[in-house]
Amino acid sequence: MEIKISELAKICEVNKETIRYYERKSLIPKPNRNKSGYRIYGSATIKRLLFIKKMQDFGFSLSEIHKLLGVVDKDSDRCQDMHQFVSEKLEDVEQKIKDLQRIQTILSELKACCPNEQDLYACPIIESVIEVNEREADIK
Repeated sequence: MEIKISELAKICEVNKETIRYYERKSLIPKPNRNKSGYRIYGSATIKRLLFIKKMQDFGFSLSEIHKLLGVVDKDSDRCQDMHQFVSEKLEDVEQKIKDLQRIQTILSELKACCPNEQDLYACPIIESVIEVNEREADIK
């Protein structure tokens, strides 16, 4: 399969400039060119771009994705600190989960104290948030 950059951009739902940027940053390999000088990509590039997009959806930065691709590319320099990278990323994810669970608890508590019939001006949620802000102001 051989496709031009515009087809690749459409398939992967990215901008052509994004593809060129990824090439400059070595996230995807430099493509071959046809006789007219157009970049020609194969199915491996499609898979790689879709992988990059999915990892970005998961919250990975391009720098982190570059490290992960080192494993795929069997690049010993980028693979060297993979264990430390994965350990740090795992800690980061675990912290985010704890933070989200704390937010979930707070929202559940606020929801429980909110009767549907009350007038907006007597809203316990707003009162609760104001009280938290006042307590935090007293701490500072």
